[in-house]
Amino acid sequence: MDRIGRHDEITSRILQWGSGSLRDLAWRRTNNSWHVLVSEVMLQQTSVARVQPKFEAFIEKFPNPTSLARAPLGDALRMWDGLGYPRRCRNLQATAVIVSQIYNDELPESLEQLLELPGIGQYTARAILAFAYKQDVAVVDTNVSRVLSRLDGVPMSNKALQVRANELVPQSLGWEWNQVMMDFGARHCTLRRPLCDECPVREQCVWHGEGIDPAPKSGGASKPQPKFEGSDRQARGRAIRAVASGRESIELIIESMKLEHDIVRASQLIEDLLSEKLITTSNGVFTLP
Repeated sequence: MDRIGRHDEITSRILQWGSGSLRDLAWRRTNNSWHVLVSEVMLQQTSVARVQPKFEAFIEKFPNPTSLARAPLGDALRMWDGLGYPRRCRNLQATAVIVSQIYNDELPESLEQLLELPGIGQYTARAILAFAYKQDVAVVDTNVSRVLSRLDGVPMSNKALQVRANELVPQSLGWEWNQVMMDFGARHCTLRRPLCDECPVREQCVWHGEGIDPAPKSGGASKPQPKFEGSDRQARGRAIRAVASGRESIELIIESMKLEHDIVRASQLIEDLLSEKLITTSNGVFTLP
């Protein structure tokens, strides 16, 4: 089978696999560019199960960029609590300000303009183009990276993955194809227990579950998350939560962080949060911005 024929077989078989069986996710029911952006930012290093209720509540409170741009960052951080990585929320508000002022509350439709916005990288920009504007661009997340490298049987760099993914996008089906590919990686071609025996593209797959898996050495491959319990991430989240709940003194914040035994570390983390403008202080009283 020639290369084009193999491409066609892969796309048709994977699309058939996904026909009528995509997960029902709130952000898949809309092509609103702002809603797509919010979902993609929330989903970075965060599970779908944790994002779903947060996404719906956040969109209800901030249905468009202007609503977030005009709100205190502290209001957004309260809504963000539980998702982690609060810098994502800060960057999201910074983007909202630009989009409301320059783009009339609609995200731009070009890759170059999207990449100029705070916190938007190659993946998120392409996700907006594919899922909001239905452009035929390939979106390569961890799941897609795994599928592509297994199909070709070799570890692949980020650049090679993007090129390969671009080749497979069927004309006028960019939205459907990207959604199906992500689900295929998340539910079928999984990290630990891929369903190779019942795979619709087993004949086209070079790896097909035998020998060394090329996926772990590919760009964008899943990396083990650092231990959360006792981490700086956990302590930072506790600090922001403490300030949001009205614990205004540094002593109460450190107590909430459970770092009374390590005042130096706690103080540095609080300084970091101040420098990132995720909390503020005046006369020894800490508040959200």
